[in-house]
Amino acid sequence: MIKNGSRLRSQVCDTEVIVVKSSDSLDDLRAGGVAMVAIDGEKAADAALDAEFADGTVMGKRYVDESGAEVLVTKAGAGSLSVGSTKLALKEAKPLPASD
Repeated sequence: MIKNGSRLRSQVCDTEVIVVKSSDSLDDLRAGGVAMVAIDGEKAADAALDAEFADGTVMGKRYVDESGAEVLVTKAGAGSLSVGSTKLALKEAKPLPASD
């Protein structure tokens, strides 16, 4: 089970994330179509970036899934974040109230 505060990195690109809000779905968190590993974990030598998951990530942005899980990108990379084959959505900023 991935917990809040866990630091993970991609096996196929430079993407690194911190888990802001965990859920059971994050057990299958992927970057570039390949499962992410702990920040100090070993990368698989044969792992390759999946072209369908090569839209990239943006540093400093939060990504969410439908279960409410949320991750913060601490290092941008070429791979897209996904849970299984479902891509995570970029979390939109909440609009500030008007100061009329």
